[in-house]
Amino acid sequence: MVTGWGNRTFIHFFSDMKGALGFIGVFLSFLCDATQGDSTLSFACGNNSQSCPHYCSICDDIYRASTMDCLSMLLDYLCLPNFNTAMESLNSTNWCTWGNVSGLYSNLSLCTEEISDCLGIPWPNPLVEQTFVDIHSSFFKDCPSEELSDPPPVIVFALVITPICLIPVMVSLVVLKTKNGDGSS
Repeated sequence: MVTGWGNRTFIHFFSDMKGALGFIGVFLSFLCDATQGDSTLSFACGNNSQSCPHYCSICDDIYRASTMDCLSMLLDYLCLPNFNTAMESLNSTNWCTWGNVSGLYSNLSLCTEEISDCLGIPWPNPLVEQTFVDIHSSFFKDCPSEELSDPPPVIVFALVITPICLIPVMVSLVVLKTKNGDGSS
C-alpha cells in the first residue's frame, strides 16, 4: 500500500523530474563528445499508447534499473494504488460479487498489460502473475468458491440405470446374431 503518493502526484513528480533531467542532459551534451552521447533508450520502447514515452523515460532516465525491476516499481506506484483504493472503498462483503469488482479487476489487468507492452516485456509475465496472486490473497481469500457437488438424485439414477439396461440388450443382440448361424459378421 502506498501512503502519501497518489497516482497524479507520482506522475507529476516524474514529469517535473523528466524536465529537469532533460535540461541537465542537454547541458551536459555540450560538454561531451557528440559521438559518445546516445539519445536513444537502452531498451525498445513500445509505441502502443501515448503513455509509453513516459513509462520508458521513467525507466531509462530516472529509475535506471532492469526493465523487470522498473515494471515492478511502475505497477506498485501506478496500477496497484488505484485498485487498492477502489477495493477499500467497497464493503468487504461486496468483494466476492464479480459484478462489483469486474471493472476494477479489468482496469488493473489493462494497466499491467499496457506498461508491460510499453517496456517490451511479454504479458502475462511472472511479475504480473505474482501481482494477481497477491491481490487474490489480500482481497479474495475469504470468497466462497463453488465446489463440485453431487448432481440431483434423478440425474444419478438416470446415469446409473442406462448402462445397466444396455448390458442385457447388448448380450441379447450378440446371442441372436450367433444363434442365426451367421458367425462371419
